[in-house]
Amino acid sequence: MSDFNRDKLVDGLRKKGIRDERVLKAIAEVHRELFIPAAIKHHAYEDVALPIGQGQTISQPYTVAFMTEALKINEGDSVLEIGTGSGYQAAILINMGVKVFSIERNTELYNKSLKLFDKLGLRVAVRCSDGTLGWNDFAPYNGIIVTAGAPSIPENLKKQLAVGGRLVVPVGDKKSQILKVLTKVEEDRFLTEDIPQFKFVPLIGREGWKE
Repeated sequence: MSDFNRDKLVDGLRKKGIRDERVLKAIAEVHRELFIPAAIKHHAYEDVALPIGQGQTISQPYTVAFMTEALKINEGDSVLEIGTGSGYQAAILINMGVKVFSIERNTELYNKSLKLFDKLGLRVAVRCSDGTLGWNDFAPYNGIIVTAGAPSIPENLKKQLAVGGRLVVPVGDKKSQILKVLTKVEEDRFLTEDIPQFKFVPLIGREGWKE
């Protein structure tokens, strides 16, 4: 895939309102074609979600960029990702100098992402478990990003967020969600911003949708 295609994608994201140059730089430098099935690699730099198997998708680049920008993270911060999926979102965060802890509940996707991270030399801590319960061992996190739609915000994730940190999570029914951006201002107090019209695969788990 050519650098031209990646540059064209970045230009499109900038026109759609993405302003964080660190996010745009990561989108420009991470090769999205490495994270999708070979048969659809020619679609890698289109601004669309693509199937990756197991009923899951790699999110639209605009969605990845928007959610990453909403985290407002700094180099050296720790971020918990719920839903490793293809590994693309984690790779974007790693490119930005962030420590990434990622949870994937699907065993096949978990094994694939482990192999890919190893092949690409990406230092991501990955765990196969119920993402709605979070990963308390490494809490608190400066940011938590949930890449699947939840019926409500998992309480475990709110508890594992550092004061001053931000939780980005799509909440709604299985057809459409509102992207909620929570900022933890005190241990039990959050500021919430709602951004409508996003669509994600369902978040499955004890504090998510039941299968």
